[in-house]
Amino acid sequence: MNLLNLDNRSYRDPELSPAGPLTTGELPAEVKEENARLVDKHADELYDADAATILTWAATHAPGRIAVTMSMENTVLAELAARHLPEADLLFLDTGYHFPETLDVAQRVDARYPQLLVTAKPRLDRPEQDETYGPNLYRANPAACCRMRKVEPLAVNLTPYAGWITGLRRADGPTRATAPALSLDPTGRLKISPIITWSLEDTETFIDDNQLIIHPLTRQGYPSIGCSTCTLPVAEGEDPRAGRWAGQNKTECGLHS
Repeated sequence: MNLLNLDNRSYRDPELSPAGPLTTGELPAEVKEENARLVDKHADELYDADAATILTWAATHAPGRIAVTMSMENTVLAELAARHLPEADLLFLDTGYHFPETLDVAQRVDARYPQLLVTAKPRLDRPEQDETYGPNLYRANPAACCRMRKVEPLAVNLTPYAGWITGLRRADGPTRATAPALSLDPTGRLKISPIITWSLEDTETFIDDNQLIIHPLTRQGYPSIGCSTCTLPVAEGEDPRAGRWAGQNKTECGLHS
């Protein structure tokens, strides 16, 4: 086993994830083929479509169950799914490093909306990760921390689904500027982004107009919210994601790259 020596102790190499499932289960061949056909046929027409059109399309065409992934930064996707995709499950990644306010929003979503709320968690809790990989892995190796606490738990929990809904917006930064509304993820699942054309202002207007649950930090200089250890407020006019992994050569957690 490849080990790293930190603080005079031997820790597991962070490139080696904890034992257990790490990837998404294989889709049936016929579902994968149908997903590919749907993307080939409909991706262009949905590229600039509105959220209702995209979600109605998903409810009509998806060849299986759909998961609505939520960071709880806002509850727009839960509201839209309740209106247009009521059979979908809500899927929340609880990294173990969230702000308390984020966990409170998740509880309120579970109480407000009828859909099943599935909570995906890493294989190791925070003390276990510190004991195995060394303290503050999010500083020493943020890519490995995101992989083990976000990417792998999402991958495992997407196994029952033919597709997933994301909150991607092209306005969130240059890495997302040309993101499609409909695509295939690496496993052949549909990746559907109904608010892809929305700006931050569009999102806030929808929240206010529909009296949605508000994450309080979004009104305190945090337009993009991840783990509490890796998220800072941003100045007015800055890139909304400038506070994510501030000071590090990192702009994405790996879920969409």
